[in-house]
Amino acid sequence: MCVSRWTMAVNPDPSPNAPAPRSSWTFLTNHAHVLIALTRDPSARVRDLASYVGITERAVQQILADLEAGLVIRRTREGRRNSYRVNPSVKLRHPLEAAHRVGELLPLAEKPVSRLAKPRGSAPPAK
Repeated sequence: MCVSRWTMAVNPDPSPNAPAPRSSWTFLTNHAHVLIALTRDPSARVRDLASYVGITERAVQQILADLEAGLVIRRTREGRRNSYRVNPSVKLRHPLEAAHRVGELLPLAEKPVSRLAKPRGSAPPAK
């Protein structure tokens, strides 16, 4: 079997039983990803949010419930859809970030990544 030096540096045990390197982690939680997606599109459907973030619709529903219970977002019914307003003054929950507020995360929503700009199979939001 031919193994390059690069492979050995990344995974020194290339055997089939060796654990795979963890390469799919991100710096922000799914809660933060949903919050950023809502900032970009306050009337996004649960299905759209799930597509944006890459999680299940049920996970999005639970995150929305968490954010609403924590007073981070406020849901308003508009016809048959929901619209969400983010409260930027809420403090972040973890002790390491408690001196910061939700509003400090919101600039991350200003420049959408092309993959997140529009979920698959959806029309642009009505204005």
